[in-house]
Amino acid sequence: MSEANDQVDVTVADDGDDDLGAPSLGAALEALLIVAVEPMPTVLLAQATNRPVGEVAAALTELADDYDRSDRGFTLREVAGGWRYYTRDNCSGVVERWVLDGQQARLTQASLETLAVIAYRQPVSRARISAVRGVNVDGVLRTLQSRGLIEESGIDPSSQAILYRTTAYFLERLGIASLDDLPDLAEHLPDLAELDAVIDSVAAGE
Repeated sequence: MSEANDQVDVTVADDGDDDLGAPSLGAALEALLIVAVEPMPTVLLAQATNRPVGEVAAALTELADDYDRSDRGFTLREVAGGWRYYTRDNCSGVVERWVLDGQQARLTQASLETLAVIAYRQPVSRARISAVRGVNVDGVLRTLQSRGLIEESGIDPSSQAILYRTTAYFLERLGIASLDDLPDLAEHLPDLAELDAVIDSVAAGE
């Protein structure tokens, strides 16, 4: 009995998933890609999962192929040097209908908060918006763009991240002539210099 127990213990110890923090490499990659705010390069995913780049690349390809075979409503694609989930083309009809049907709906609290951050910090990147709100804002940004309230305004020269700003339609909906007419809410938002310092330190691994 003792030898059998020892063999079981050795098998569990050699499982290899303790340092992964997930049931499998595929599950770990899915979890990371769902919370990512930008396409994640294979090298970065390999670092996050403590796995060789080649193994991670093969796992990503396998996931993408499995989604295609399963006819899921989403696909996994490698774009702009990184991997990201996208809605499948043949599901565009239901997505378009949902977006258009929601045009007259009131903005959610999450949308209003995100719109406020953009209005007072523009032009601002997705990462900085997420840092202020403390949550992933991908879906909210898509909603605000679909309603014509925000738009892309170039690329951050330091991080190469897409920058966002409010639109003329945003001003129209608020009934103001320019951003100078926005009420003073600076005291309710984090100091931009402090926020930049925190984000830069995190990016540098300090």
